[in-house]
Amino acid sequence: MHLFCEEANVVCSTNSLVKEIINDTILPPIAQWNDDKLKYDDLPNETPLSVASQGGLPYFRESMVKEGGFMPIPDLRDPMSYKSFLPRPLALKIPFSFYRIKELKKIFDVVDESNMNKYIQEALETCEKSPIQGEQCSCVTSAEDLIDFVVEKLGHSVHIWSIESVIGSYENVTIGAVKLIHGNLSEPPALCHSLPFLFQVYYCHVLQKVKVYVVDIHAQKKVNHMIMACHYDTSTWDPNHLSFKLLGFSPGLIEVCHWINENGMVWTKNMG
Repeated sequence: MHLFCEEANVVCSTNSLVKEIINDTILPPIAQWNDDKLKYDDLPNETPLSVASQGGLPYFRESMVKEGGFMPIPDLRDPMSYKSFLPRPLALKIPFSFYRIKELKKIFDVVDESNMNKYIQEALETCEKSPIQGEQCSCVTSAEDLIDFVVEKLGHSVHIWSIESVIGSYENVTIGAVKLIHGNLSEPPALCHSLPFLFQVYYCHVLQKVKVYVVDIHAQKKVNHMIMACHYDTSTWDPNHLSFKLLGFSPGLIEVCHWINENGMVWTKNMG
């Protein structure tokens, strides 16, 4: 099993969680999935942005991203950026279900109270939650599934966007050029977020009224090219969503923007 896991570039035990490529000695350790989420979930609604953004601002208004301005960038790293997709025939045999989580953990030798156990639970909860009104979503566990989702939602003529690097994480950067690359609100893009898991899993979804921008940020080391997605219809979002706690508004009253993290992807339809 361990030889297979090494060759397949997937995780089969809790001592394989971190590789050298994400052990950046300059950046703080990667925040634990649950702990980072709870840190913000416990914030009262009146928490000022200056307090909430210590360590980076995960959600913000479009007007806050202007050339020459400043922005505290959150951790852009994928906690498990080295994992690979499984081939579809093999992925289909994996018990990818919260109901069968004990069986899944046994296959990959994952112990309770480990970081990987938390990642598995969070990923399965995300993949099995009910979509919000107007959202089309799917968790894809193979490259074939990913392609099928994108083609079904956008067709065959598409463009893929992702960030250049994780440079700028935890920094108060200067905003450079801001370029709109997808502004057709009637043709929503597909956003795919990499989930910490045993192998590569993406949570892909299509939401209405989304614009996409390329944003240059001037960090300490170099300029990084970021991807920013702005959601203009938040009327069906959970009132307790972190973005409303940070920004002090209710669903439907504002647009909400966020960065695309490492290994995240935005797919847009080629318009002509």
